[in-house]
Amino acid sequence: MLKKKIFENYKKSADYILEKIKTRPELAIILGTGLENLLDEMEDKLEIDYRDVPNFLVSTTNNSEGKFIFGKLSGKFVICMTKRFHYYEGYDFDELAMPVYVLKLLGVKNLILTNAAGAVNYNFYPGDICLIRDHINFAGLSPTRGNNLSEFGERFYPIDNLYDKELRSLAKKSALEEGIELKEGVYFFTVGPFFESPSEIRAIRSLGGDLVGMSTITETLTAGHCGIRVLAFSVATNYSSDRIENMDGSEVEDVAREVSPKLKNLIVKIIGELE
Repeated sequence: MLKKKIFENYKKSADYILEKIKTRPELAIILGTGLENLLDEMEDKLEIDYRDVPNFLVSTTNNSEGKFIFGKLSGKFVICMTKRFHYYEGYDFDELAMPVYVLKLLGVKNLILTNAAGAVNYNFYPGDICLIRDHINFAGLSPTRGNNLSEFGERFYPIDNLYDKELRSLAKKSALEEGIELKEGVYFFTVGPFFESPSEIRAIRSLGGDLVGMSTITETLTAGHCGIRVLAFSVATNYSSDRIENMDGSEVEDVAREVSPKLKNLIVKIIGELE
């Protein structure tokens, strides 16, 4: 009964959005900190406030309220989420599955994620655009825990290709053609909202983490459950805490906005090449 009610809530959210946008998008983009300028490239935009969508989550962060933005990018129908939801806001992991499940019900087949992250790898620097090839989820939490929603996928599912190899190859090819340097690495998820201690960073590095951040994992794991292909980018916005003293995160948005024109051009190029 609980499972049925949860699915019905997701469907009500999706039905409301679909009634407004009329067309099923096959591509969705969830925008990270400072990367909203991609919206400037969209044509025929239609905006829907999260607060107006039945049963949908509402951001608890200090910045502006989130919206769905529907329109065309590179000739394709795309739906963007201007704000994402985080575990540190007070939501449980299973609640954080909702946005991606709603996107699935809208018809989305490919999902592009962007985020701001700390540079853990000594060869990564603030301003680098990094392609995520894998992640480490040491929080031990899962958005698909609990009643399995078989409408979306099987209880047990593989995650060895969550960050789709074909999409990553397309991203590398597009970056080369655009003359954009693109690094590739492993994203390490932490729950936040505090930044990591120097000792934690050294542990993360020893475990193979190249970047560290507080988002993306719930979206990717949920997408894997319901068969959506994922392409994810991190913008390295700051050094990790063992590489700089008195880190307060004040530079994160500034660096993200400085890099965003390059990432925007890359994403537009990739969308144009998607079949």
